[in-house]
Amino acid sequence: MKILKNILSIVGLIIISSVLIFAMQKGPETSQVENTTKEIKAGYNVYALEVPSDLNFAGEPMPLGNPDIYERMDRELLVNTYWQSNGLLMFKRAQKYFPIIEPILKENGIPEDFKYLSVIESGLTNAVSPAGARGFWQIMKATGRENGLEINNNVDERYHLEKATKVACKYLNEAKKKFGSWTLAAASYNAGMAGIANKLKEQNVGDYYDLLLGEETGRYMFRIVALKEILNNPEKYGFNFSQDDLYSYVPTTKVKVDTAVTDFTKFAEKFGINYKILKIHNPWLREPHLNNKFRKVYEIEIPKEGIYNP
Repeated sequence: MKILKNILSIVGLIIISSVLIFAMQKGPETSQVENTTKEIKAGYNVYALEVPSDLNFAGEPMPLGNPDIYERMDRELLVNTYWQSNGLLMFKRAQKYFPIIEPILKENGIPEDFKYLSVIESGLTNAVSPAGARGFWQIMKATGRENGLEINNNVDERYHLEKATKVACKYLNEAKKKFGSWTLAAASYNAGMAGIANKLKEQNVGDYYDLLLGEETGRYMFRIVALKEILNNPEKYGFNFSQDDLYSYVPTTKVKVDTAVTDFTKFAEKFGINYKILKIHNPWLREPHLNNKFRKVYEIEIPKEGIYNP
């Protein structure tokens, strides 16, 4: 019995010692984790946002006195402000592409606010939708062809930013003429002119903000206006960057081609670049060759010497 007690005492001492040693070893690590957690909490705060009372699209005011409109606008400001990675990318890309889009809008009588429509449509990338719309302006194949864009296996001018922007302008001017409102014209870019016209007739209203619409088109104008507000007021919404952080468009020269090109890799090498660089600047060239059966004149952009190989 005495031996058993001694054994139990020894076992107890071993357990207590092990616990103490473990506690001593874990203590600093646990303390460090707790301190790190406190630092994160102290540096990370999420704030409610004030919805500016003077928000508008193309000079057409949003009726923010309407509680439904106010709440929907508040939602999009919150979503786009706190999706920081995407927001920062939009600032970077806008610096690169808005200078190309803005003058084309102006030349075609389209308000500058429509540049934000391209941000919503594609994130300023050559996106492809599940329905088959492509490019910055998400143009469908039939719409592109109807408006003079070349679309085939060799060439798809929906990926040509300048030409696609002109097609978007043509559509928007027609929609403005039909609806008498830039807001409804923008909404129809998402839902189609017939789609918006039918909803206006069914619901016996004449304003976008009075329509009951599906999720995508119902959020469409609020998302555009939210991005307009954020992109124009970066510091107000917590985005911090320098001019050097933003992307810039690479200067190019245009080379005219009126014959077939059998190999764009060899073509690119003549100008001191590779096929990848050629494609970056000419995404509308869809294959590594150009048939050009009808000897059409194409303008291919070549980056100025030394940009990629200084």
